[in-house]
Amino acid sequence: MDVRLFGEVQLHAAGQPLDVGAPRQQAVLVVLVADAPRPVAIETLIDRLWDESPPVEARNVLYSHLSRIRQLLSRAAALDGPAAPRLERRHAGYVLMIDPDRVDLHRFRHLVDQGRDTLLGDPDRARALAEALSLWTGTPLAGIPGEWAGQIRDSMHRLRCEAAVRWARIELRLGNPDAVIGVLPDLIAEYPLVEPLEVLLMRALHAAGRNAEAVERYADARRRLADSLGTDPGAELRDVHRTILRGEPLPAAPPDSGVPARRIATPAQLPPDTAGFTGREDELRHLDQLLVAATGPARTAVISAIGGTAGIGKTTLALHWAHQVANRFDDGQLYVNLRGFDPTGSPVTPVEAVRGFLDAFEVPPERIPGGLDAQVGLYRSLLAGRRVLLVLDNARDAEQVRPLLPGAPGCVAVVTSRNQLAGLVVGAGAHPLTVGLPSVAEARDLLARRVGAARVTAAPKAVDEIITLCARLPLALSIVAARAAANPRFGLGVLAGELAGAPGRLDEFTGADPATNARTVFSWSYHQLSPAAARLFRLIGLHPGPDLAAPAAASLAGLTPAAARPVLDELTRAHLVSQHTPGRYVFHDLLRAYAREQAEGTDSEDERRAAVHRLLDHYLRSAATAVLVLDPPRDPITLAVPHPDVTPERVTEHGQALAWFTAEHAVLLAAIDQAASSGFDVHTWQLAWTLTTFLTRRGHWRDNVAVQRVALAAAERLAEPGTRALVHYHLARAYYQQDRLDDAHTHLLRALDLAAQAGDLLVEAHSHVRLAMVWEQRERLAEALDHARHAATLFHAAGHGAGQAAALNDIGWYHAHLGDHRRALTFCERALAQHEALGNWLGQGITCDSLGYAHHHLGHHRQAIGYYRQALDQFRDLGDRHEEAKTLTRLGETHLADDDTDAARTVWRQAVAILDDLNPSEAERLRTRLYELDRYNDPP
Repeated sequence: MDVRLFGEVQLHAAGQPLDVGAPRQQAVLVVLVADAPRPVAIETLIDRLWDESPPVEARNVLYSHLSRIRQLLSRAAALDGPAAPRLERRHAGYVLMIDPDRVDLHRFRHLVDQGRDTLLGDPDRARALAEALSLWTGTPLAGIPGEWAGQIRDSMHRLRCEAAVRWARIELRLGNPDAVIGVLPDLIAEYPLVEPLEVLLMRALHAAGRNAEAVERYADARRRLADSLGTDPGAELRDVHRTILRGEPLPAAPPDSGVPARRIATPAQLPPDTAGFTGREDELRHLDQLLVAATGPARTAVISAIGGTAGIGKTTLALHWAHQVANRFDDGQLYVNLRGFDPTGSPVTPVEAVRGFLDAFEVPPERIPGGLDAQVGLYRSLLAGRRVLLVLDNARDAEQVRPLLPGAPGCVAVVTSRNQLAGLVVGAGAHPLTVGLPSVAEARDLLARRVGAARVTAAPKAVDEIITLCARLPLALSIVAARAAANPRFGLGVLAGELAGAPGRLDEFTGADPATNARTVFSWSYHQLSPAAARLFRLIGLHPGPDLAAPAAASLAGLTPAAARPVLDELTRAHLVSQHTPGRYVFHDLLRAYAREQAEGTDSEDERRAAVHRLLDHYLRSAATAVLVLDPPRDPITLAVPHPDVTPERVTEHGQALAWFTAEHAVLLAAIDQAASSGFDVHTWQLAWTLTTFLTRRGHWRDNVAVQRVALAAAERLAEPGTRALVHYHLARAYYQQDRLDDAHTHLLRALDLAAQAGDLLVEAHSHVRLAMVWEQRERLAEALDHARHAATLFHAAGHGAGQAAALNDIGWYHAHLGDHRRALTFCERALAQHEALGNWLGQGITCDSLGYAHHHLGHHRQAIGYYRQALDQFRDLGDRHEEAKTLTRLGETHLADDDTDAARTVWRQAVAILDDLNPSEAERLRTRLYELDRYNDPP
């Protein structure tokens, strides 16, 4: 029997169409077919059929539909014989046993997977993708109502676009532009805002010698984007258009999206397993069954949603199982704490989580796109064809998780949440697993493993009382066990008595939510702490970030690092914090909420504000030191007056600074939000200032825009023109990095106005430099030159030699691109002399590159080669591979103009090796030049 889900639902047996029944019956069949060969729970069927409003008699109606589907399958069996599909009852659900190749939707997915497989040759991949596209005969699941069906349709549309883009790239690489021209216009009519399709069609038209049509396509695309989204075309579309207008060669074979498999790191992000884990045998068996679906013949992506109350042990279970099976996932394990219920911090956004995963795969920042959809596409491309285990911990809701889910066969995602995540069960086919309280026997075993079997056996009544008082909640039991283990001479009866009389016991809540009963244990453990440890515990509840470094904890409490160390050790022994990596501590969110509650009830508002002040001072002073190590030429700012008793971290080396910002990235973002919401406006904008270099170099474009917008709001409240000018400038830079040129232009003009009011010549000068770059992107080089001249004048007036030298080089660069190469030499030579006097290696390298460019266009090939080689020496000493690749590319042009094809070939190959990591599209463009060089210069 063949099942068609593209267009209206159709069944054919032995070539004959079968009546699929009414729409609701079709919907039941579609759910079973879409999930085949995985079983579908009754609850899942009901949810997918009726969303959140099932009728009272939903089960009876469902059983009636299932009965008619059995009859339909019997008719199919009479025509098809034993090969016909079968509907089988499984535990709590049903499974349709059907050959996936007989279902067009499954066949489509399989063919797209083949098209992703870089182990296959291009012709085979192109054939697979072409067949996949031919299966699309209409909108998937046409006529099937409900949220789940809508999600399937959306995912199939995305997959179709991916397949079309990949197919077109391969066909262009194979030299078949006419095939692409014949297919893409109709697809673009259906998906008018998918820019990669338009890019590929323009490339195909160019390859076919139809440049005028390619230019018309760009104009049409620009109008569509402006009318629909109010935006300009993206960078790639603009680059293709610009290259065609200039008559320069375009690579006929742009690379596939994603990252070559050989260059992908293997992440290992799982936090440590819990020592002494016990029990949960049924839950572990349930999770083990997921591996069958992930690694069996069907190789489906599998998702498990682990739900349960706070402190019940969801994370412990997920991580213990993940460690048990990690060796089955050769391509790595990913972990993220989504902080869905963190009382002091915002939940992790999908953008932040996806970016963290891309960093874990060590994708260079230059290759990470800006938008969430594009990042998710890259992330899922990395997962395609790989076996990766994902643990998505502490999710708030399904919407937070959906972009993180794998679509690739062989991957398994385990999601934990206090909520049941019904949306994942319905929309993504997740396998629900609700974690309940451990049995009394399991609770007793947990205590025995932590404190010793002999002590537990010797005091059975005390153990039972402890288990009752802890409400069998694993978090509470672990805290009691930690105290018992730390005091081996205390009998368990003594601890049980202490616990029973602990202050803060809320008898009226006993027996309700076990997490509420945990307050008894928290209170008891908290009151056993030394005064210093109790105070630090309370203050940590005020910390906004996902984790806390020991030096920050010391400043928070106004202690020296040496004095804070034993206090943190005491909290760790009491199981109130845990050290997840050396020197960094995490809190369970229940404990964080309890600590914050104790701080609000014990410490005055002034004391709490002073603690936050110390914490913000710690991060500001530490970050300000680190950023000047990371970016020595940067102009420092005057920092806020530090609070007493703060010990900032000392960072002295570049690698140390980068590692510090990487570790504190999420914490600093949270600290900026805390500063803004707490009225620390100076800290807000200054912390944002410290982050700009790191966020820019690591490609965190969205974060950069977000923090600068928060900083701008704080600066506006301060009403200081100089501060506002500086923040407008940095926000403009952030917008420029996202290719939002209009927004960048607006804020740069505002920065100029405010800087003039404040008499800040440097901000004025830097703003002119950035305005020149904006005009250069718009191909308005005369305007760019004008702003570069203004910048040079202002830098000179401010006595800023490095800025003036850079601006002089910019003036020379724009003169060169306007065709006045001799004038360009004059300015660039002045710039080089100043950079050499200042010892600015990067400035020397960039200026030597400019001089090489100008000499090349004057026909001075020997001089050009000499300057290019000087530039390369500087870039290699600095480790700046991006600038090195650009100079190698230009050096190859000069060698070619000098009739030295061997030298051109050598340096271009060096450039390609770098660009494969940093900029695949540029690498492919240069690879095409190499191919043409070999083809036209090799003897016949």
